[in-house]
Formats: sequence, structure tokens, C-alpha cells
Amino acid sequence: MCGITVRVGDGSAVPDLLSGLENLEYRGYDSAGIALQNGTGIDVVKSEGKIDRLQEALAGKDLHGAVGIGHTRWSTHGPPTDENAHPHTDCTGKVAVVHNGIIENYRELREELAADGHVFTSETDTEVIPHLIESHLANGADFGSAFREAVDRLAGSYAVAAIAAGTDAVYATRNGSPLVLGQDTDRYFLASDVPAFLDQTDEVVYLQDGDVVRVTETGYTVTDTTGTVVDREVETVDWNAEDVGKAGYDHYMRKEIHEQPTALRQTIRGRIDSFSGDVDLEGFPPGTFTGIDRVHLVAMGTSMHAAMYAAALLTENGVDAEAYLSGEYAVSPPPADSNTLVIAVTQSGETADTLGAIRAIQGTNVRTLALTNVVGSSITRECDDSLYIRAGPEIGVAATKSFSSQVVTLSMLTQRLVQDITGTSVENAGSLLESVSQIPGDVQQILDNSTAAAVAEKYLDSDAFFFLGRNTCYPVALEGALKFKEITYEHAEGFAASELKHGPLALVTENTPVFVLFTGEDDQKIISNAKEVQARGAPVIAVASEASSAAIDQADDVLSIPKTTPKMSGVLGNVQLQLVAYHAAKELGREIDKPRNLAKSVTVE
Repeated sequence: MCGITVRVGDGSAVPDLLSGLENLEYRGYDSAGIALQNGTGIDVVKSEGKIDRLQEALAGKDLHGAVGIGHTRWSTHGPPTDENAHPHTDCTGKVAVVHNGIIENYRELREELAADGHVFTSETDTEVIPHLIESHLANGADFGSAFREAVDRLAGSYAVAAIAAGTDAVYATRNGSPLVLGQDTDRYFLASDVPAFLDQTDEVVYLQDGDVVRVTETGYTVTDTTGTVVDREVETVDWNAEDVGKAGYDHYMRKEIHEQPTALRQTIRGRIDSFSGDVDLEGFPPGTFTGIDRVHLVAMGTSMHAAMYAAALLTENGVDAEAYLSGEYAVSPPPADSNTLVIAVTQSGETADTLGAIRAIQGTNVRTLALTNVVGSSITRECDDSLYIRAGPEIGVAATKSFSSQVVTLSMLTQRLVQDITGTSVENAGSLLESVSQIPGDVQQILDNSTAAAVAEKYLDSDAFFFLGRNTCYPVALEGALKFKEITYEHAEGFAASELKHGPLALVTENTPVFVLFTGEDDQKIISNAKEVQARGAPVIAVASEASSAAIDQADDVLSIPKTTPKMSGVLGNVQLQLVAYHAAKELGREIDKPRNLAKSVTVE
């Protein structure tokens, strides 16, 4: 879950490397560093801490070099220290490497290299790579061959970029971790994610597992695992530099919460046929899923909550559907056959656990579908088909607009699945799709009128925060709690309202505010849950529309949502909970965009 950036071209590489690292800091912010090929050797500067610490270390240094690599780290092997920061070098200081992923056989390699006299200065798994390259160089290999031979020894998931003294080329490869190449008129870039260089170019090449790319000032060459030159398509990214900036907001998270109306319009655009009252999903015409009788959704974190939402919609409409944590599915897949559709839900398309789940069933007849935000991501190459949520770039570690877009995309997909699998339509399909069409405006109304800041401030000193929901609002309760704990560091839990009496009620006190999601459907049952916590002295904050008037009358505070169909109320309620988490974290002075111990894209298992 680290960020790699590489720059090759005319002039000093330092400004572009630092810009790339700043743009990738959401992927890791424990430490950072750069290495430059200065014409006679390699200069390395690195530091524990965030990018500004690296900038301080660079101040006053007269560094030269048009070819450089950079790295921002999220620690896996060894704590965040100067020694563990990337880039890592060999014994001679003539090879420098940056790496994202985990080298699973690093202990054996390290012992082997140490026995040959190599001296290690860090606790990382990465450091074995430059020493392996050094060994092959010492045996007479050129840099390109030494790089390939070193990579052939690695087991695990990784993206690696390396430079060496005496050559102006950068060599890089990927296996299970993302790596994308960007090309400008006079510069080339490599990075873990497009935002690293999006302010420089929108022309990209998505590298595939096993690809080795050689980049110089005059161009690049991609070869596959056999060393054969391959042609990878140059694509134009439809994002721009403004999309990955803060646009005047204090935090990316706040910006992305407020981008939800736009993101949802993009998600819906052209996908609902208002004349027929049906969905029109590109590449998925009626009959696409005929023969499917079971749906598995695999995901992690926020995406898992979106998957649970979809599973509830499908189940209620007669489709055998269940959501699974990808990490568990990968090690113990449930029964599946050619009549099973597995939907991988992942914002980045690079989530290691979700990729692992799909790979666990490869070679079977199971059909697979990627639901993701990123064109060209790994999951799109692993699955049979892909459906994009079109949310635009999301930089904040705490996912916001991607959840809303995932749920809305899955809701539209549900209509197609139900029609194809059961031969009937989703219950109240017309009103459901109409409410989906109105979602962008409804979210904007919440953003314009929310009282979440006042609610967050009122309950800021509480001992814990509980979130309750039923049916499709159960995963929203889980998501509300996840957002709250991610960025406030306060204790928060989400529960199915029916579970409350089966243990969690023991934790409720007068200092435990309970956020209760109402849909306007079966409200009386969840009102009884609200009364149970109020009887123990706990305040109840209702997240509800005017359709739930009895719930509003019962509550101590209310976070209002526009009136909508019960199945879409969770999308709106979630926006209010995002705002509560944001304002609470801001009041507490937390690092909202860079919560401790977390990174945006979880690319290691």
C-alpha cells in the first residue's frame, strides 16, 4: 500500500518526484524518499514522516539528475524509520530500488545474501531486491538482465522500479500490485496510481502482471515474461488535474462528500431508460445473465457494505445472493458452479484480497464481473466483464462518493439480474428507478441543509457511538460506524437493529449516542429498538425523512433526509453519517485525509 513514482526526462527530476509523492501520499505517509541518477552515481535522500519531512531533508541540497525514483511508505516490514524508508540500495550504493507489495520469500533471500557477504541496513523485505541486482551485476550481467534475474527470484505481490549508476534507464515491473506509465512530450512517468502524474499528462499505459518496462529519455519498451516485446495500448484518462486537487476545501474527504451529486449523475447518466422504466447498462443487455441462479458478491471494507446492500436488494427480489469478505472467500470459497455469478466490488480495482478471491475461482466455470471505479485496473483484467461506477478519482482514505456510486450502480444492476434470473422485475421497479434518478438532487439537498456539524459537536465527548439499521440500512449502519472510527479514532460500532437485545445492549449507557436509520418501511420495529436504548438513558439520533414521523417524534435529535423509496433511503442516510464523522474528526483535530495506520488502496493481503 505504498506509492511509487518515477520520472525520466529533461531537466531536474526532483520537482516532478516531489509532486508525484504529494499526489500519492494517500497511499502511505509513514516515510518518503527519492533517488537520483546524477551521471556518475546515485544520490538518495529519505526520511521518516510525511512528505514535508523529506522536503526539509532536501532543503539546501544541490541535487542533479533527470532520472529518478521516489516512494511514500505505508509500513509492513519494520516501523517507520529513516533506515526503513525507501529507496533502498545495495552494498555499493550503485543500485536503488522502490517497491510496493510484499516479498513473501524475503527471509530466505536475505539469509542467502547475508551468507554471501551482503550487509543489510533495514528491517524491510524490499532491501533484498537491490542486493539481488548487485549480485547479478557482479557476475557480469548488464542492468536489464540483472533486474530480470533478480525479479525472477521474488515470490509475492510487488511493483518494483530500479535505477543504477552508469545507466540512464529505469527498469520496472509489476506482479499483483499496480503500476502505470504516463507519457508526456518530453518526459515519462511511472507510478502506482494515475494521480501521481495527472497534472503532467493524461496519456497512460496500464502495465500487466509480468511486464518489464525499460524507460529512458527517448522512449520506453515493454516486454513480457518471456522477454518478448509487447505493445500495450496508450489510453487517455478522462480525469483532469483539478479532479485530484482539494478545490478550496480543507480536506479531500469534505470535497469528495460534496462531489457526490456530480459523481452520482455520472454514475446514472445514460443508464436509466425513462421511457421503458428500465435500466440500460452498457454491455449488459437483457438476457446477459440468463442461466445464472446464484450471485456471490466479494469485497472488503466500504465496498463490502455496498455489496451487502446489493445482496439485500437481490434476496428480497427472489435471487439467491450473499456478500462475502474477499479475504475469507479466497481461502474458503463456498460452493459455486457455472450458474454462479461472482461480482467483485472494489473502488480501486487493486484490492489484494478481492483479487485473491477472483483468482481462487479461476479455472472453474464461474462467471465473474468486476464493479470498479478505475478503468484498466487489475480486477478488470481478472474478471470476465466489468461495470464502472464512474465516481471520478477519490483521494481521501475514508471512502465516501465511491460508496454512494457503488450502491447506486449495484441497484441498477439488480434490476437486470432480477429480470434475467427470475423472469420478473424488481418490486416497484418504476418508483425505485425514479428514486435513483432523483438521488443526486436529494444528496445536494442534504449537503445544503445538514445539521450534522451541530450533532457531532453535541455528542463529541461520548464514550462510544452506535449505529443501528435494518435490511438495506444494516450495511449503512456498519458503514457509518466504519467512517466514524476511521477518522475520529473513537469507538464506534454498527449493528443490525434486531441484534441489539442479543448482547450489544449491555454496552449502552447514557453516554452512548445511538444513530438509528429509518426507511419509512417497518419503522415500528426499529422504533422499539430506539425505545430500548432510551430506556437505558442513551440519546437517539434519528436519520429519517418525514415519512418516518413517528421515529422523528421519538428521537432526541434528527438528521433529516429527503423523502424517497425505502430501498434508497440508506444512500441518503449514509451522507448524513459521513458528515457527522467528518465534523467530529475535525473538532477533535484528527488527520482526516491520512488516518493513522490506514492507507487508501490495500494492495497487500
